[in-house]
Amino acid sequence: MWPQSLQVQEEYKLGEDTMNKEIIEKLGRHLLDAQENRREVSKITTEHPELTVEQAYDIQEQIVRSKLEQGLRIIGPKMGLTSQAKMKQMNVDDPIYGYVFDNMVVTGQDISLSDYIHPKVEAEIAFVLGQDIQGPGITGAQVLAATEYVIPALEIIDSRYENFQFTLPDVIADNASSSGVIFGNVIKRPEQLELDLLGVTLSINGKIKDLGAGAAVVGHPAHSVAMLANMLARKGLKLRAGEIILTGGITGAILLSEGDSVSARFDGLGSVDFTVGA
Repeated sequence: MWPQSLQVQEEYKLGEDTMNKEIIEKLGRHLLDAQENRREVSKITTEHPELTVEQAYDIQEQIVRSKLEQGLRIIGPKMGLTSQAKMKQMNVDDPIYGYVFDNMVVTGQDISLSDYIHPKVEAEIAFVLGQDIQGPGITGAQVLAATEYVIPALEIIDSRYENFQFTLPDVIADNASSSGVIFGNVIKRPEQLELDLLGVTLSINGKIKDLGAGAAVVGHPAHSVAMLANMLARKGLKLRAGEIILTGGITGAILLSEGDSVSARFDGLGSVDFTVGA
């Protein structure tokens, strides 16, 4: 049962930007339409190569605001590009973030391929906060002290861009490819686990496709949450008690196909499983 505080929503407003507000709104509607109609589109930097990271977050906020106006709820933020290799590849010092909505939570053990464009799955550790956290200057130790419990999760990412090809601003604008999440049933206090050493295997149809440990997420998953709190502080936002925060992929993202049986096994946190239907 999820905490009641999940229903608390932050007020998300379109930030100040140097790009024309009309263009921001147009691009937000364009990406939202692509998601709702499950169709690939060209990356937006093809027509707007000047797009900055700040403007990309403005587009993301436009999408978030539209979803909230539709009556959807944010269950929590998510982090992306949390491995050192990915950050180096994209030439960034910080990961990126997006938001997971209540309609993205898979409540059974099956997903339908028709609900996505070209979905991939990766294994993560999710944090549920027991108290608010507000940056700047938040550390991993402060995050652990504020965490109520951790949960195993499988995140489904599904870029709206053709062939999963995009630049950094593109993926930020696309709400960091947020699409779905399946949570496990085991919850534990963070002090019960060595989260940086916690091992995970991700298997498809009984064959291990990837594996890793918590340290793959910027050295420790709690560091990911701390970085998120500090990034949100730049916009005057904070992490709230009860939010479920996806900390980033421990494993790589594996493309899903119809008929796949997916299983992730987490040391000390049980397993998360689902199958892929048509």
